[in-house]
Amino acid sequence: MPTLIRCVLFFAWVALPAGESGAQAPATQGAAAIQRSVDGFLHAQTTGLPGTVRYTVGAIDPRVALPACPSLESFLPPGARLWGATTVGVRCNGSTPWTIYVTAEISVTGNYLVTTRTLAPGQPLTPADFAPQTGDLTQLPAGVLTSAEQAIGKIPTAALAPGQPLRQDLLRAPLVVQQGQSVKLLSSGNGFKVSAEGRALNNAQDGQITQVRTLSGQTVSGVARAGGTVDITF
Repeated sequence: MPTLIRCVLFFAWVALPAGESGAQAPATQGAAAIQRSVDGFLHAQTTGLPGTVRYTVGAIDPRVALPACPSLESFLPPGARLWGATTVGVRCNGSTPWTIYVTAEISVTGNYLVTTRTLAPGQPLTPADFAPQTGDLTQLPAGVLTSAEQAIGKIPTAALAPGQPLRQDLLRAPLVVQQGQSVKLLSSGNGFKVSAEGRALNNAQDGQITQVRTLSGQTVSGVARAGGTVDITF
């Protein structure tokens, strides 16, 4: 009888499916959960972008086998941005930490400004010089203008062709103080406010620092403001 029992046990053991004869193989992390983590991250992070936002999450290589993780955290790697083709990292904060990177594509459909005619350099922009156009902002050059307030009064630094997208690097703000101009110095402090006259020593846009020579010959620095005034704060 003992021999018969041993034979039965032997055949029962060899009949067990693979993996059931000993310790089970460790569970692996499902790709769907990783993609859901990336999807939730992109939904939260792109909510404040202008225009209509759409994004797709790239596929994960099925050959990648990662230990199952109870806590997934998505993040934006250094140098990546939520714009156009990008990469999102997903890391495991469990007992067996790991990190994987998933590709994604983000598109933002919105209005941007294009020139309506040939614009000469040095001529301040008016509303007739540009018009809105709709497209994928992520496919346009960096710094494209999206509202009229960003363009009106700005000055092209070079000639612009009709239909050209307006960009920040193609424009400059108008000068509010010009070299040699007579300016008013406004000084303020704790409990006092005085003004004086002077002459600007350099050109400056609104908010830029300019140097001024006072009537007494002293040179001071202040912040250029519209109307030919310079703020000096003590």
